[in-house]
Amino acid sequence: MTTTRREAIAGGIALAATAGLPAAATAKAKGMGEVLDSHDCLGLAGLVASRKVSAAELLEAAIARAEAQNPKFNFMAQKHYDYGRRAIAAGLPEGPFRGVPWLLKDLNTHIAGEVTGNGSRLYSGQKASVTSELVRRIERAGFVIFGKTTTPEFGLTGTTESVATGATRNPWNPERVAGGSSGGAAAAVAAGVIPAAHATDGGGSIRIPASACGLFGLKPSRGRVPMGPARTEGWGGMSVHHAVSRTVRDSAAILDATHGPELGSRYSAPTPERPFLAEVGRDPGKLRIALMLAPFSGAPVDAEVLAATRAAAKLLESLGHHVEEAAPKIDFASIAASSFALMASSVAADCEDRAKLLGITLGPDVVERTTMEFIAIGQGMSGRDFARGNNAYQAAAVAIAQFMEEFDVILSPTLSAPPLPLGRIGLDTGRSMAEWGREVGTFTAFTGIANGTGQPAMSLPLAMSADGLPIGVMVTGRYGEEGLLFRLAGQVERAAPWIGRRAKV
Repeated sequence: MTTTRREAIAGGIALAATAGLPAAATAKAKGMGEVLDSHDCLGLAGLVASRKVSAAELLEAAIARAEAQNPKFNFMAQKHYDYGRRAIAAGLPEGPFRGVPWLLKDLNTHIAGEVTGNGSRLYSGQKASVTSELVRRIERAGFVIFGKTTTPEFGLTGTTESVATGATRNPWNPERVAGGSSGGAAAAVAAGVIPAAHATDGGGSIRIPASACGLFGLKPSRGRVPMGPARTEGWGGMSVHHAVSRTVRDSAAILDATHGPELGSRYSAPTPERPFLAEVGRDPGKLRIALMLAPFSGAPVDAEVLAATRAAAKLLESLGHHVEEAAPKIDFASIAASSFALMASSVAADCEDRAKLLGITLGPDVVERTTMEFIAIGQGMSGRDFARGNNAYQAAAVAIAQFMEEFDVILSPTLSAPPLPLGRIGLDTGRSMAEWGREVGTFTAFTGIANGTGQPAMSLPLAMSADGLPIGVMVTGRYGEEGLLFRLAGQVERAAPWIGRRAKV
């Protein structure tokens, strides 16, 4: 942004703040809209720090954007507008993101006294009794929370559609999925409400919506980001928290502000050598990259997705890296069974406990059809099944770690196809569990293994389909090596910038 443009925007904001006239209000809204469009989170924080804009102005601009775009794309699960206003009035901490508006995902992420719906009628109106440690860190960083984004029921599928909150639509094409389970977060960012938003990933739920909505999305290593205090792991350790963002540097700086051990956690990721933000501009060196074009399941992959992944391989070769086709060998059947055992057992236990607390019987009036099938299967599983699932994932983690002694990262598609039409992989479509599982498993065939092994993985928004839908390319790193992923992502972002590619909302 040029100095003249900055001055014009700042002048428009100041005029609108004092004049109180319709024309001035219009100028203010337009000026603040340009601010949101042309800055990432670090950029917005810089404007607040230099007093070119105020935290209150940014918050109201983000709220206005949310109110304008949510009717089209349906990404807001909870509106905490007054909560954000009170935080500003009380005085914000001097953190790296002081004054930047923020949205939480409405799944197992709590603000004491506010609703956490988990995408389910079973939790309708449920107010949290504690604040999540991650939320405390987000607020200490200076972010201003003003709402929560939609998720499918309990984060169980690769689209964000639920009976409780409706279907979240992709800003690139409202008839397509925004991905799941962090589809609300990705849709809000892609629609221009804020430059980044909180997301979680238990089987690809950061990377899937990042790919579907044309964003950068990194799943950190297991134990990198706190999940407590209500519980310090999810789905047997498969689930992690972080964000989707427009820029790599925002993702790195947000991770700097939120990572680290929490009280009572069973594990924590290795301490990084330096701040993750410092990694973004560093040379990654010449990397050995394994190009993996087929998922472990053998599911089919769309031709445009394969072409995008091969193009990414050529880009990486042009940057000096060595790329060759190779893939680790694992027992996919046992891994698939492991994932299902961990998820179904966890969902069944949570839903039974919630129903007991409410004094109700679980049924289609409170949970969705496919969720009921998850519960029934989970109820039939034993502790031995859960232990075997955990053991299988440990064996896979060892096998992939041994493979990655030869390779620094694995390059693959993020998803097996561009974003699917809405209505196909939701949890209440009327399809059988087998049909639903086959389609979800095919669409998300590449993402889940990193959740079981605990490795970091990221989706890079490098391609578009012929009909204008985003296609992400995934890079998976060794456990604890987010720093290397940020170095590579920064290099790729500079070589093939995507920041100007936006959905026309």
